[in-house]
Amino acid sequence: MFLFALNSLNLVMAKKYFSYFLLIILHSFLWFNSTHAQELKIFTLNDFDLKGNVKSCIVITNYGKEEFEFNEDGLLTKSVTRFSDTDYEKTYYKYVKGELSEKRLENYRDGKFDKSTSIANIYTLDTTAGKQVTEKIISYTKEFIDQYEYLYDEEGNLKQIKRANNSGIDNTKLVYTNYKGESTTSYFLNEILQKSVRTSIKQPNFKVVLTKEFMDGQPVKALEHIYNDKEQIISEIHFVYNKELEEFKPSKNIRYEYNEMEMLSGVITQSEAGEDIIKNYVYQYDNGNKGNWIKKIITPDNTYTTRKITYYTLPEVADKEKP
Repeated sequence: MFLFALNSLNLVMAKKYFSYFLLIILHSFLWFNSTHAQELKIFTLNDFDLKGNVKSCIVITNYGKEEFEFNEDGLLTKSVTRFSDTDYEKTYYKYVKGELSEKRLENYRDGKFDKSTSIANIYTLDTTAGKQVTEKIISYTKEFIDQYEYLYDEEGNLKQIKRANNSGIDNTKLVYTNYKGESTTSYFLNEILQKSVRTSIKQPNFKVVLTKEFMDGQPVKALEHIYNDKEQIISEIHFVYNKELEEFKPSKNIRYEYNEMEMLSGVITQSEAGEDIIKNYVYQYDNGNKGNWIKKIITPDNTYTTRKITYYTLPEVADKEKP
């Protein structure tokens, strides 16, 4: 989960010099995957395997250093990706009453601020006729890039996303259905099915989420996740669609194991040939076996990630007066 969130935050960090066009494409992947729009994401401590009153977290990786800062509500307010002392990226997040109001991505190359590849996302909330969030994306050179409108139903579910830019207008509609205890969300881009997500509860306490992806309305691939009662993924099965047989066929099976701290301890990947590839995870914590992990070792690769974590100082609680 941590690495997934880390990659989601830094989709524009691959090379030292980005072209402006590439930056815009990668920004689209931050909020939208390759086939359909996604609901806006607010990053919290949970997305980084952090808990408690964390103020900041520095992660040392093989490509550089990641820095994250959080407010006292556990919301991400700043992230920094450092490739070197002179090449880095800063992203700032601002909130109003728990809602994302602004996100700014600033690029620095050779120690200088690069205005041409820096962008700002401005969000406005309108509740006069149901909830609607408008996202405007502009460059630091004041050039308009994109605008998205997120519309919600009375239950607070995202029902529609409208995208407008110089190329035209795209409309994504979300349709919710329930059948025999299973709930399905279908995504239609300009009336063409792009994706469906079916969720079902299996006894005793397992949740199965099956995601199917389509191209031009035709099935392409699928992914099944099984969660335990702690909302941890314990199984992941990848499928590809066989056009001749007109059915999905499994291509990869991954199993996840957790330790007594509910941290990922093992990943077992089974290929189509039936071969198991096993990775084990060992952690060191900052408060015995009760705090956040500060070092993660992956075997048999013997690779590791270290973290330096600082915390907000909790106010001292005055002793109650004795009667």
